Amino acid sequence: MNYKSIAIFSLTVLCTLQARAQAQPKTEMDKGAIFPKGQRAPAANFTGTVWVQQLIEPDSAFNIPVGYVTFEPGARSNWHSHAGGQVLLAMGGIGYYQEQGKPIQILRKGDAVKCPPNTPHWHGASPTVGFMQVAITPNTATGRVTWMQPVTDKEFNSLKP
Repeated sequence: MNYKSIAIFSLTVLCTLQARAQAQPKTEMDKGAIFPKGQRAPAANFTGTVWVQQLIEPDSAFNIPVGYVTFEPGARSNWHSHAGGQVLLAMGGIGYYQEQGKPIQILRKGDAVKCPPNTPHWHGASPTVGFMQVAITPNTATGRVTWMQPVTDKEFNSLKP
């Protein structure tokens, strides 16, 4: 096969793959996604449908796991805390973030939040729009996350206009 044939073959394969990808139905949340949704998050720690794609696994050199989390509308984490704190990067949609004792913050694409160490908080999607985030959570000698009770509907719906 000569170079011209290889180039034509490669272009044909790329066009076919792109046409297949465009033919797949996409939800509003999928349209702006940078990373794959990954696996369903454990229902024991979340309300609603949540997906997690681990982007960086911790190892001996980099003990800072990084995950991409997709929350469908109304989905949210339970209250939880991190001994090493956590950084959230809003990638799309509309998100909610709340530290215990403080009002809910709205997160939009491009927002960043620093969750202080050992501070109970929760995060998730707004009631009507999904949310995508990157979560950076350092491991510590005492562990990465302490899960607590679910966020009640009253807490979730307490956003003041």
